[in-house]
Amino acid sequence: MKRLENKVAVVYGDGTTGTAIAKAFAREGALVFLTGRTAAKLEAVANAIRSAGGAIETAEVDALDEVAVEKHMAAVIKKAARIDISYNAIGIPQTGIQGIPLTELSLDSFSLPLTVYTRSHFITARAAIRRMVKQGNGVIITHTPTPGRISQPFVGAMPLTWAAIEALCRSISAEYGRDGVRAVCLHTTALPETPLIDEVYSIHGRSHGTSYEDFHTAMVGRTHRRKLTTLDELTGAAVFVGSDEGGAITGTILNLTAGMVV
Repeated sequence: MKRLENKVAVVYGDGTTGTAIAKAFAREGALVFLTGRTAAKLEAVANAIRSAGGAIETAEVDALDEVAVEKHMAAVIKKAARIDISYNAIGIPQTGIQGIPLTELSLDSFSLPLTVYTRSHFITARAAIRRMVKQGNGVIITHTPTPGRISQPFVGAMPLTWAAIEALCRSISAEYGRDGVRAVCLHTTALPETPLIDEVYSIHGRSHGTSYEDFHTAMVGRTHRRKLTTLDELTGAAVFVGSDEGGAITGTILNLTAGMVV
């Protein structure tokens, strides 16, 4: 039996990470409802998952729009009768947000990620929790990288943003654990396979007066394993956390940083 057989998962975000998570969930037997803002991306992911024998439904949803998120969640429940996993993988471009000293960062650039990420995670988690409480189980899965725990220069408000997401995870578990709702945050290094990290490492290379390659090498050198977290390691952990095997894990961080955070 597949690890997520008979489970229903909603994934927000049609970028590289959201796509990988959706494929992993579908591969393990879940019925996946993938949302995003780009119809062509959603269609491509759906075709790939169905070609591999998986089950997926897609919808264009703005994960910052609470009315749209609630409407979509109601449609999920109407079709599938339940929601077992909610995974928020939204992201925003980091140019103009990272790579700038705090004293030179505008208020808007400082506030934007705090507003976008915390609002979206709250909206999507709330929609799922309302249904999970009624059915008596479910898990909210989030993802943060190492600067949420280790201070680094030129990252703007992103550490505060990621720390807030981790705090939300703890709050969800504390309030709704007794109702069967779990909340787990997957904590990784940068994921070098994603286009976002190409952007971020290029930004930081310039900010530190070095090249992309040298900055990447420096980050690798900060891990015990001398390698950064892979996308497969992230998706594998997400499958485990979403499965019944991960049922004892809640209100905590699952450390996948290869020793960068100890």
